Amino acid sequence: MIQTINIEGVKLYAYHGCLPEETKVGGEYIVDVNLEYNFTEAAITDDLTKTIDYCTVFTICKYEMAIPAKLIEHVCQRIFDSVIKTFPNLIHTKVTVTKLLPPMNGPVDKVSVSIAN
Repeated sequence: MIQTINIEGVKLYAYHGCLPEETKVGGEYIVDVNLEYNFTEAAITDDLTKTIDYCTVFTICKYEMAIPAKLIEHVCQRIFDSVIKTFPNLIHTKVTVTKLLPPMNGPVDKVSVSIAN
């Protein structure tokens, strides 16, 4: 049986980018975290301590996104590593960081990077 927890659409304002304006003005980002985890016991017992606390995942995203970086690849890796460290019993993890309206040479809605194991 595959059991997944998906924390999707975490909207955060952050200051990532290679251009000086990006680190001063900032921009909007969306983070998605998909976790494969055996939560059978939590489903049966209705016990939060037997599953992944969504608020903890949100806090990890918010914390890591608040640290400026040039690359969203770097931020994505930090979030991924922190989630894995916080929840060592995960079977599979995927983190996606999306930058909305990135400064490019033409109209682009978003750019995203993902890391999964």
